[in-house]
Amino acid sequence: MLQRSSVVNTIKVNSASFASTIQLGDSRIINGFSRALAVQREADVFFAKEGNFSNYRTFSEPIPLLPITEKMSLSTHNPFPVIKVNNISILAMSSSAILHVGNSENVSLEARIKHIRQLQDNGNEHSQE
Repeated sequence: MLQRSSVVNTIKVNSASFASTIQLGDSRIINGFSRALAVQREADVFFAKEGNFSNYRTFSEPIPLLPITEKMSLSTHNPFPVIKVNNISILAMSSSAILHVGNSENVSLEARIKHIRQLQDNGNEHSQE
């Protein structure tokens, strides 16, 4: 793996949450994984045993990774082994996001979110309020 120095003058990240990574410098492996159930309800009703990820196929289906079949050619010349960044400003990063300044050999990021809306039956099927 290439080795270079990473120089960043200023970094401002207001919010980093839920498996987010801020990495300055080289890394051999970065793995980020996040899963969430996002439930929106019209009524405040809570059940004691809800929130089991195994109840939803979203969290167990394999992610298809297609092989790279194109021929690639890469030639680099780094007379100065330094990665220089002046300013980084990020409002928010979430759910397995990554900010990385440097070299990486292997990066794998995964975020799985199941959105559920539970609306009350008001007797009018065509109402979209």
